[in-house]
Amino acid sequence: MTKPGRRNPLEVLGPGLVTGAADDDPSGIGTYSQVGAQFGYGMAWTMFFGFPLLVSIQAICARIGATTGKGIAQNLRQHYPPALLRAVVVLLLIANVINLGADLGAMGAVLALIVPGPVLLFTAMFGLVSVVLEIGLSYARYASFLKWSTLSLFSYVAVVFVSNVQWNEAIRGTLVPSFTFDKDHAMALVAIFGTTISPYLFFWQAGQEVEEQRRRHVKPLHVSPRRAGAELARIRTDTLVGMGFSHITALFIIIATAATLHAHGITQVTSAAQAAEALRPIAGQFAFALFAVGIIGTGLLAVPVLAGSAAYAVSETFDWTEGLDRQPREAKAFYAVIALATLGGVALNFIGIDPMSALYWAAVVNGLLAPPLMVVTMLIARNPAVMGDLVMGPWLEFGGWLATAVMWVVAGVFLLS
Repeated sequence: MTKPGRRNPLEVLGPGLVTGAADDDPSGIGTYSQVGAQFGYGMAWTMFFGFPLLVSIQAICARIGATTGKGIAQNLRQHYPPALLRAVVVLLLIANVINLGADLGAMGAVLALIVPGPVLLFTAMFGLVSVVLEIGLSYARYASFLKWSTLSLFSYVAVVFVSNVQWNEAIRGTLVPSFTFDKDHAMALVAIFGTTISPYLFFWQAGQEVEEQRRRHVKPLHVSPRRAGAELARIRTDTLVGMGFSHITALFIIIATAATLHAHGITQVTSAAQAAEALRPIAGQFAFALFAVGIIGTGLLAVPVLAGSAAYAVSETFDWTEGLDRQPREAKAFYAVIALATLGGVALNFIGIDPMSALYWAAVVNGLLAPPLMVVTMLIARNPAVMGDLVMGPWLEFGGWLATAVMWVVAGVFLLS
């Protein structure tokens, strides 16, 4: 029984936990698998280095939502030029629909490995299930479903322990950076950071903080600053745990594929489904099953986050009624965007677009969108006219600007390659 004055851990862990877990979507799993297969343990250090960067920018986004009671797009609409908002939202929609298509396609392909059947039918089925759950469940039940879905990530931890990992090499690769300045390493670096620090995560976590305020019937922090200390502490804990969960999982995927695929000379992985299939003869049926189930589980978590972040952005742009706590009849346009974005992702699989090409272009859009959006996010978070007395502190500001600078460098490397 929770003591008076203390919140249940499952209540403390919410938007940050779900956002972090959704970061390891099937397309992300494909990226981390390729990195492990191609470079072994050599690029594992990127997870250790990238962790504080992701924590900083996601904590800032959560802080904006909790302090202002508004999402990223709504703050953009109210305080910045309309052209900037339109450009950001259009690019976000393009990237999210492509990501949805890639994730749904990966889930369909993996299910076809387990239960032989038509991949396109399975893909459409997963899209339909995601839309029904997101629209049909109450917010409280849906938020609980998303939290419990994060447990699917433990399957990747289990894969490591049924693989023949060279732990000395794995630890050295994680803690000691090594980098060769060639095209392959440059593209891998871009893929890792583009997959890890993604704009849809910014919109989702800020939007979910607003949802949590509505669910708990509390006011934004700039209106009730007495709550700020406890709420900002909750955001720090939630974000640290969520992003830590995300990065540990990604690290374990790299280690697992390094110990299996790379160790057996398999250096090219074109999808998460191929990574799962390639593990079967090397690490055994159990490792394959864990990897495959993890892809489906993380897909069921990531697809609604991708569609939901698009719906938040579009609804805030046009000042529509939005929120997963609203009944469908109250927020028809919001739920319509969720359905249409998911349908668009399903449709990409039916028109024959190559899933790896789709992921490539999603990475292009995300890589180009993230740096300027991070600059605008930092300007919002340090603007007293927006945040009142709750502008971010110096350490969080340092982490946010460092993350922004790294993403500008990554974008530059991407364009030069």
